[in-house]
Amino acid sequence: MNSTGQTSIFYKSFSPYKQALVAFGAVVVFILASKVVKLSGLLYVSDRFPWMTAAAFMLLFAVANSIFSLTAENMIKYWGRSIYSYLGLAFASGLVAYLFSSLTIDEAGSYRWIYIVLTIGYMVFLGIMAFTRRIVEFAEREEWNHPRIRRRGNTKGRSGGDKKPS
Repeated sequence: MNSTGQTSIFYKSFSPYKQALVAFGAVVVFILASKVVKLSGLLYVSDRFPWMTAAAFMLLFAVANSIFSLTAENMIKYWGRSIYSYLGLAFASGLVAYLFSSLTIDEAGSYRWIYIVLTIGYMVFLGIMAFTRRIVEFAEREEWNHPRIRRRGNTKGRSGGDKKPS
């Protein structure tokens, strides 16, 4: 018996709000760490690094949230919460990136397009997971029969099965 299947993280349900808070906390921690490194002079850190950090954790949230959507009991309710969480994360991490970098999203280079691509990609991830879930639910409902093994005496209508005794 495989006891690791039930203790796997992928069998647990996580609130999208908590996922977004964890991702936002990581954004803040990484941005603060980059500021400490920059102020210490150990390494050069780009002024656009906060925007890159925000985008990276938005991608991480999108992937993780899509995977955890497979365990949701009510997919529509989960999607609503997920989308609001994503939008909140995008806004909050963008605000923090702006405050720490002093660059707007337009001044930061191509990060406006990165945000757009991440948002579209997130919707695609959610769609793929919903489609995958429907396929798995369909497969679980269906009764899968192995092809019947026919014996020589049971083949009616086939050669040798309908012969009359002479």
